[in-house]
Amino acid sequence: MRHFDFNAGEMHAEGVPLRQIAEEVGTPVYVYSTATLERHYKVFADSFKDVPALVAYSVKANSNIAVLATLAKLGCGADVVSGGELSRALMAGIPADKIVFSGVGKTPDEMRLALDAGIRVFNVESRPELETLNQTAADMGKIANIAFRVNPNVTAGGHDKISTGKAENKFGVAWKDTEKAFALAASLPAIKVVGVDVHIGSQIDDLAPFKATIQKVSGLVTRLRASGHDIQSFDIGGGLGIPYGDNRKAPPLPSVYGAMVKDLTRDLGVEMIFEPGRMIAGNAGVLLSKVIYAKEGADRNFLIIDAAMNDLLRPALYDAYHDMEPVKAPGSDFEETLYDVVGPICETGDTFTKNRSLPAMKADDLLVIHSAGAYGASQASQYNTRPLIPEVLVNGDEYQIIRERPTVEDILKTEKIPHWLR
Repeated sequence: MRHFDFNAGEMHAEGVPLRQIAEEVGTPVYVYSTATLERHYKVFADSFKDVPALVAYSVKANSNIAVLATLAKLGCGADVVSGGELSRALMAGIPADKIVFSGVGKTPDEMRLALDAGIRVFNVESRPELETLNQTAADMGKIANIAFRVNPNVTAGGHDKISTGKAENKFGVAWKDTEKAFALAASLPAIKVVGVDVHIGSQIDDLAPFKATIQKVSGLVTRLRASGHDIQSFDIGGGLGIPYGDNRKAPPLPSVYGAMVKDLTRDLGVEMIFEPGRMIAGNAGVLLSKVIYAKEGADRNFLIIDAAMNDLLRPALYDAYHDMEPVKAPGSDFEETLYDVVGPICETGDTFTKNRSLPAMKADDLLVIHSAGAYGASQASQYNTRPLIPEVLVNGDEYQIIRERPTVEDILKTEKIPHWLR
């Protein structure tokens, strides 16, 4: 459920008209709904309230501190993949003992930061990483809790670029090497093995890959315990998809997903860890943009908006679909037009959609791009020296800017001309 609805012919975010935000903050702008963030977290967490479980929100989906603080108040943990994300999670009030650290390239500096903070567990992805973590922890006089991320060679995910559980992917320890990796970890003085971790992809709309993965890894847990390892947790990662409005198969409900996971893990006696990101944040945010020009081309119509691929990369990167609507509800006699909705960047790839049916629009009309709360602002760049766009959080009938729009002068201040060019 998303709290972006029409009221008196104008789209609102909860109780705030999007037109008001456009006028007072400017466009393009990301707008997030507190009620949606809270509801999606609660729906997911409630699916596991009767078993030992930690919901560790995937910070990379949307890393704004205000979003993290909203979830922290509900008891949410965090899955981080960098020292910067760890700092964000801690600043937002997420306790260190609810933070798991994932990622294939953790540096010694990041390991030290996490060890000092006292995080719950490192999800280790290779032997070299394990050895570096052991040495780092030993130098600090600490013990690092670890789970190995294993690669089960299961195909899943809505696009090749977001599938992470195949043997060819860079993630996790190769399946054939998992038990040797655990044996090595058990021999290291600054390492404590506490769990198993797996993550097979993103925007998954079918339970079958999850089921296959859980069954495969459950057998591994049994074998590891028989070898003397004290496996306390099973981190199944994230990946549960959301509806983007493209009429594809609806992803499973969290309650259905939860029932399946609990049924398959009931006899394992482990704490379950989950890393949802998109499922919580995706439909909690929209990208609000303004039409610059409506242009007639040789064989198609272009709607040129002030948002661009640097603001929302997903369509260019993944061929992703996002539902779109004008902020003003069309009348019953509206004219339907096919548009290529594009941004102003000098790249053909700066295209949000092709041949999309929309009510006829003109310059200065406002357009909403839905389902932009995940992997929108967090993937944004300043390509073409376009400043990062603001983020706004709505709560009922009020809103606050939670990330300011920098000026071009702010951007240029970060760069220096060498003395030999002056």
